[in-house]
Amino acid sequence: MERLPRHAFQKDRLLRDGTYVVAFLADWCPFCARFASVFEAWDPGPSLRTAVADVTDDGSPLWEDFQIEVVPALVVFHDGRPVFRHQSNLGMGLPENALDRAQVAAQDVNR
Repeated sequence: MERLPRHAFQKDRLLRDGTYVVAFLADWCPFCARFASVFEAWDPGPSLRTAVADVTDDGSPLWEDFQIEVVPALVVFHDGRPVFRHQSNLGMGLPENALDRAQVAAQDVNR
């Protein structure tokens, strides 16, 4: 699983072409730890890439740049622009269908 450093982003853009599903995760979050194993095992198909953005540091500008209030969070990027986002519910983590919804959003922009 690719881990994206802070410099892979510029404000609210991912500095990569193609379609990426990025999980924003923090080491201190128990919901992130559980979701990370599901995300790493997920096979979205050959047209989508997956990566993790580490927001363990509360001072990371990624929190503000992507308006993340709760982790884990998923953002789908197409040619660098965010086209879909899904954040956890506080104290609940992401719902089971979050990856399905991200995959549908990603497939929609690839059509």
